[in-house]
Amino acid sequence: MPTDWNRRQVLTTLSLTAAAGILAAHARPAAAQGVKWSAGTEAPKLKAPANATDCHHHVYNAKYPVDPTATLRPADALVDDYRALQKRIGTTRNVLVQPSTYGIDNRAHLEALAAFGPTARMVAVVNDGVSTEELKRMHALGVRGIRFNLAQAGATTPEMMEPLAKRINDLGWHIQINAPAAKIMEVMPILERVASPIVFDHLAHIPQPSGVNDPLYAKVRALMDKGRTWVKLSGAYADTKVGPPTYADSSAVARAYAKAAPERCVWGSDWPHPTEQSKQLPDDAVLFDLLSDWVPDEKARHRVLVENPAALYDFPKGA
Repeated sequence: MPTDWNRRQVLTTLSLTAAAGILAAHARPAAAQGVKWSAGTEAPKLKAPANATDCHHHVYNAKYPVDPTATLRPADALVDDYRALQKRIGTTRNVLVQPSTYGIDNRAHLEALAAFGPTARMVAVVNDGVSTEELKRMHALGVRGIRFNLAQAGATTPEMMEPLAKRINDLGWHIQINAPAAKIMEVMPILERVASPIVFDHLAHIPQPSGVNDPLYAKVRALMDKGRTWVKLSGAYADTKVGPPTYADSSAVARAYAKAAPERCVWGSDWPHPTEQSKQLPDDAVLFDLLSDWVPDEKARHRVLVENPAALYDFPKGA
């Protein structure tokens, strides 16, 4: 009998140990996994707060036609692919940005916007032929700005900026600017007088190695100080001469913006990194962790990730 009892005891102990192992496995974070168009597999060290927002990403879907003038033509990067990125880095709100690939055909991004639901917003691309009815329709769907991508030859021109800014201002929208430094300096007189708020992509493409000593930085800061201009702390790789993992030169610019005007900064992943797909893809966990360096104060970082996007993109409360 003692032998039988000991055997039963051993089996029971083994069963309990196995059950405990299963429970522990479920309690642990999900195993690291890859995300399409992103290097690395690990989660960031920085924990994203509730309602953390990625204010700059794209989708690409081959079922929609590419604009004939487009030079960037990435492969598919779909809603479910992006959701895998959200799961990896911990953000829950997102802002879709219409890329040059589709010109003024916003259907791919509007479809994605509907799929994401109230936790998403969008920045569209239109030209001066857009109707007021179409602008109102897009507003109802969740669009909150229009983009002028002057880095790529395409659908919009500097001459359209002022008249379109007047038309969208009543909707509470902003104009978003993506352009190389020289082009931004060229259109600065327009930007200094437009009616609507302004958002600059990717640190406003401050050139390196001049960084914060470049005249463009002072011009952008002056606009920020007026209270109607925002900068995306994104695209660390866009103008860096140093490169990963620190992007030390771009990081110095990001830190300067965040220190001077944390209430006018938002963060974006730029996934799926369309300009980098022919190079070395960045690690999105590394990019997110840069915020610990760029915005070391936790309250200021919460503002950048949660409060500023909620105000700028008019996220519904509770979404």
